Amino acid sequence: MSDRRLLILDDDPMTGETIQRIAEFAGLEVHFTPDPGRFFVLLDEWHPTHIALDLVMPTMDGVQVMARLAKLSCRAKIIITSGVGSRVLDAAGRSAAEHGLDIAGVLAKPFSPSQLREMLLGHITTAPPPPAALAAAPAEPPEMTLADLRQALDRQEFVLAYQPKVLCTTGELAGVEALVRWAHPSYGLLPPGRFIPLAESCDLIDPLTDQVIDQALAWFGPLCAGATQLSPAIADHLMLSVNISARTLTNGALFERVQARCQAHRVDPARLIFELTETSAMDDPVASLDLLTRLRMIGFHLSIDDFGTGFSSMLQLVRLPFSEIKVDKSFVMTAMTSPESRTVVKFIVDLGHSLGLRCTAEGVEDAETLAYLTAIGCDLAQGYHIARPLSGHDFWPWLAARSHQIASL
Repeated sequence: MSDRRLLILDDDPMTGETIQRIAEFAGLEVHFTPDPGRFFVLLDEWHPTHIALDLVMPTMDGVQVMARLAKLSCRAKIIITSGVGSRVLDAAGRSAAEHGLDIAGVLAKPFSPSQLREMLLGHITTAPPPPAALAAAPAEPPEMTLADLRQALDRQEFVLAYQPKVLCTTGELAGVEALVRWAHPSYGLLPPGRFIPLAESCDLIDPLTDQVIDQALAWFGPLCAGATQLSPAIADHLMLSVNISARTLTNGALFERVQARCQAHRVDPARLIFELTETSAMDDPVASLDLLTRLRMIGFHLSIDDFGTGFSSMLQLVRLPFSEIKVDKSFVMTAMTSPESRTVVKFIVDLGHSLGLRCTAEGVEDAETLAYLTAIGCDLAQGYHIARPLSGHDFWPWLAARSHQIASL
């Protein structure tokens, strides 16, 4: 019995049988059905490692099928096929990926046997175990309350992870982004999405930002001062990025405290980058313009985060004093599979440079994407291909390994 099993759902018998022959010749076991009901029975009983799914079908279209696959937590690799245009195919692929499905690729009909074989054999995912064999999932943390958040602030339960940013051209360390986590005593590390909205709605975002910045500067200060194994060439230019909420933009006193803390930790304000999402700076555009201008006059840098996902991007770039632009990961992560995403990424990089901004791409997950970013002149990159967010302690082993890797090139 093969460890690779392909389940085909296609209302065109000729296409389904063609896919079946190619897959069987490549060594896969194959089931083909034009019926969505039979498809889901086979999915439950047979546990395929791969699925070939037609996008346009009369009784249940491919998008509906993928939504149901997502609800079933399907782990098979999915190949989407259709005769619709490439933009619709790409959109379907992005929709599936955002549902958490594992997309092996999209195939425009007619397709070549080699294209299909590459998607079937390029990466093998073992079948998920039957439901009875699944381990019980850990309990989901309950919704956090205002009292929980206040207690966490009092106990200083918030910790930071640091994700490196490197120069695209050389791979050398250029900066780190400080990312906050809640080290909950019962539920472990909780991501920002579990507590940032609560902190914003309860007017606790400023005390949280105070703790984040103080903790980040305490870790970052020795790097700038050369009191670590960081080489002077890197230490002299290293930057620290911190995310800022829209609610914080009205609090000039907080930034005065940040300036004082920079002085206490011997960190030049020019080393600190405040990252703002596109929409945050537009909540109160006049107040934002005043405060952001003052921050730049002090020396702080400003980055417009998630660029390309908001509605007033061009207006913000023109009117607000940003010094960095970050290409959103939704475009970067699909750049190698979507011509449209590559076009958007290159447009943002070219636009940023034309306005005198440094450009950072986030969500870089493979060497091919990094090579593309280098080729189009992007300045910095961050993402899992470079490093996942690291604790302050784990940062040093990563840096030593990274330095050795660069030296050996």
